[in-house]
Amino acid sequence: MTGTTEQTNPGAIGLKRTLRFRDLVLYGIILIQPTAPMPSFGVIYHEARGHAVTAILLAMVAMLFTSVSYGRMARVYPHGGSAFLYVGKEIHASLGYLTGWCLVMDYVLNPLICTIWCSRAAMNFLPEIPYVAWAIFFAALFTLLNCNGVETSARINAGMAAALGIVILLVLGAAAHWLLRLSHPGASFFLDPFYDKATFNTTGLLRGTSIAVLTYIGFDGISTLTDEARDPARSVPRAIVLTCFITGVLASIEVYAAQLVWPRGLAFPEIDTAYCFVSGRMGGPILFLIVNAALLLANMGSGMASQLGAARLLYAMGQDGALPRRFFAAVHPRSRIPRNNVLLIGAICLAGALVFSYQLGTELLNYGALLAFMGVNVASILRGWRHGRWSQLFPMLLSLGGFLTCLFLWINLGPLARMAGTGWALLGILFWVVRRRATVLPEEAAA
Repeated sequence: MTGTTEQTNPGAIGLKRTLRFRDLVLYGIILIQPTAPMPSFGVIYHEARGHAVTAILLAMVAMLFTSVSYGRMARVYPHGGSAFLYVGKEIHASLGYLTGWCLVMDYVLNPLICTIWCSRAAMNFLPEIPYVAWAIFFAALFTLLNCNGVETSARINAGMAAALGIVILLVLGAAAHWLLRLSHPGASFFLDPFYDKATFNTTGLLRGTSIAVLTYIGFDGISTLTDEARDPARSVPRAIVLTCFITGVLASIEVYAAQLVWPRGLAFPEIDTAYCFVSGRMGGPILFLIVNAALLLANMGSGMASQLGAARLLYAMGQDGALPRRFFAAVHPRSRIPRNNVLLIGAICLAGALVFSYQLGTELLNYGALLAFMGVNVASILRGWRHGRWSQLFPMLLSLGGFLTCLFLWINLGPLARMAGTGWALLGILFWVVRRRATVLPEEAAA
């Protein structure tokens, strides 16, 4: 069965330009989530040898450079807002396809790591139930709800963001109360989270920074609202950059407070949910339960939404013929969702949750994201050179800085993540070649 889409006259009804600059920024913050660094805190802290806040700040520098490039390209291509579109238009269609292929991996991995994190967090409530059972439960839950067409509305997302904001205030208040009870801490106590000579390691810091990029994933989503923004040529690029900056500042504060509270050298009881245990240390069992529950609900919402988003991406590729149309472009007649894709991604999430660690999942996700970011930066440089030359020197230098920092972080991803990600990229190249040959040969035979 092939899916059908409802056709409307594009000129009949247009999108209303009502979104102000502050609306775009708020949307971006909600999209990224104000608690973004909390789920990955333990992994970043471990890899960066206790320098998680420094890793968050370094990742912010790389993302700020890249956000400038995204803003510039969103101004040129206001209807796409997609890395593979920018790369395909400004560099080459084949590289655009490869960028899109790597983004497919990101879309699939996002619900996978949410499944892993939710399973670990649920074990903090009911440790007698094994991880495998929780992984099956959450993978099945996400799939079942999405198969029935359940979606998270913008109002629910806004409510969730407000609730998470309250949780952040509780955490920071508990951290301040905990610090006020200390007896005469020295200056080094407050500076060690940024640089501790005893544990500092450049390789470890760069590895942690490459993982910390996950904190900022999603800032480019603002570009999808171009058609509904007032003065989009000015407001959208500024909103993308400001959202990235606000996320970095807020994430740094959350991580800095956690590092001050948790003793150096003390191992976390469970690394994937480390921030929950930090919250328990600063605010007792009640705050532990609040933070654990809040992050569990946030990741459940993110997991369900990202699974449906991945299914829709595969559906679009099926419609375009990039994937077998009969399977990937099929739409269930009752729920009107690409059910085959939802089931497929649910199976992948379950298998991955039983094989992958949370850290490997995040590094693989960042593999594709950093490649896409590098592509956008190069596209921005080429765009500036073709249409402005030396008058565009400063923006091109910013894009060059974004490319180099993303390249440096990509190189410092874990070796297993690089091998797996490269294998996925090579599979995409092979698929591209086979598809091209299948298209060219019939044309040659007809000629």
